[in-house]
Amino acid sequence: MTLEGWQIWDLVQRLGGQVRVAGGVSGGAVLGWDMAAALQLGAALGLSPLVIAELLPPIEAVMVRKTNEEIEHRNG
Repeated sequence: MTLEGWQIWDLVQRLGGQVRVAGGVSGGAVLGWDMAAALQLGAALGLSPLVIAELLPPIEAVMVRKTNEEIEHRNG
């Protein structure tokens, strides 16, 4: 519940189009966010690169896991 936490959460909401995806015969999988784009967007928003580097990867890991679970569930 810190200012930095809210800033990172705002950044996360803006990263929807910056997802790296791998496709294949059996379907696709989300690999993560384009971190170069995330860092550039964060810098444009005035966020500290250190804060982004500390807080974004754990959020990314949860996003990847949950998104891939949903993809797997949809594909049966």
